[in-house]
Amino acid sequence: MADTNLMPIPGHIDPVPLPRDVTPREDGRVDLIGLPRKRIAELFETAGLDHKQAKLRAKQVFHWLYHRGVVDFDDMTDIAKSMRPWLAERFVIGRPEIVEAQHSSDGTRKWLLRTADAHDYEMVFIPDADRGTLCVSSQVGCTLNCRFCHTGTMRLVRNLTAGEIVGQVMLARDSLGEWPKTNGDARIATMAGLDDEEDEGSYSSDGRLLTNIVMMGMGEPLYNFDNVRDALKLVMDGDGLALSKRRITLSTSGVVPKMAQCGEEIGVNLAVSLHAVRKDVRDEIVPINRKYGIDELLQACADYPGASNARRITFEYVMLKDKNDSDEDARELVRLIKHYKLPAKVNLIPFNPWPGAPYECSTPDRVRRFSDIVFEGGISAPVRTPRGRDIDAACGQLKTAAQKKSRAELDRLYEEKQAAIG
Repeated sequence: MADTNLMPIPGHIDPVPLPRDVTPREDGRVDLIGLPRKRIAELFETAGLDHKQAKLRAKQVFHWLYHRGVVDFDDMTDIAKSMRPWLAERFVIGRPEIVEAQHSSDGTRKWLLRTADAHDYEMVFIPDADRGTLCVSSQVGCTLNCRFCHTGTMRLVRNLTAGEIVGQVMLARDSLGEWPKTNGDARIATMAGLDDEEDEGSYSSDGRLLTNIVMMGMGEPLYNFDNVRDALKLVMDGDGLALSKRRITLSTSGVVPKMAQCGEEIGVNLAVSLHAVRKDVRDEIVPINRKYGIDELLQACADYPGASNARRITFEYVMLKDKNDSDEDARELVRLIKHYKLPAKVNLIPFNPWPGAPYECSTPDRVRRFSDIVFEGGISAPVRTPRGRDIDAACGQLKTAAQKKSRAELDRLYEEKQAAIG
């Protein structure tokens, strides 16, 4: 049994010990989302079931949570009716609270979500012809302060829990109608902000719309390693969400000490927010470079477990006008990748503007020229098509609504001051 703390559970006079990785709720119930089977079994045993029964019920409940996507214990039809109120009294099946759901003209969807302690964060779904990618957040805010990134202008509020991370995937599946049909469909559709007609229209029995996950939302995943690892293990569990690790990509700005651990304990694809190949430029736009430099970062990439030509490391490179987009920068990028013998590809990302941003996007001709040089060096360097710009859902634009309004107000005051100066 894990280390415990004490808290009351309804129906008990004395406090019941709970694992320390369980976050208590005000109503005394425990949210099961984010917990693996073993932990659920421990909770059931702590709440009064014998060991054998707790293990059996945990297996059943885990299946209903992660494979069937139910949000109500009454929908768990292979559990005795008399048992379901016992579960509902002590436990809850959570989902993130939706503050706002937006649809872009290009099909991109963005959700503004709220934690139980009233902190906001965002997730984005990007549909393509052959795939659908969910961009998942790992923190409320960010601590890295990358200068080209809107999220980086936020302060770090806190890490998201494993339940809040995997809850984003659950909510996306709710919204896309991708759970096997159950009697709880109407409740799921309501929680996802859909009506029944939209839920039916989104559902595909022949293939899933959500095929890929990228840990590229708000925050630095490797600064919340334990919760990200635990959440992704639930996503990859064959008895649960069952998404292959080959369809999950974790992006880091270069937290070098955690990169090998990520490959060993999670094993997903790696993406690196490189964005510059010269120390002075990367120090400016990705400040973590002052702690873990380019050479140290690329060596960690070379050592990343599982990297191969079949599972290449992706280098993300935002195109900033007159900052990192010269022919010399492109050639140095090729040289570095070849020097470290990296199985790699480069995603060139046109800079997505936001109010007060200190940079401009490189011109289309400059982006194409940069791409051509990298391709000529034998390295794939496609230009990413911006998605969701009209709802601020594109790469580097995620920031909660309250923070956006605050920055907009600052921009207005600044313009008024400049006008007054003349």
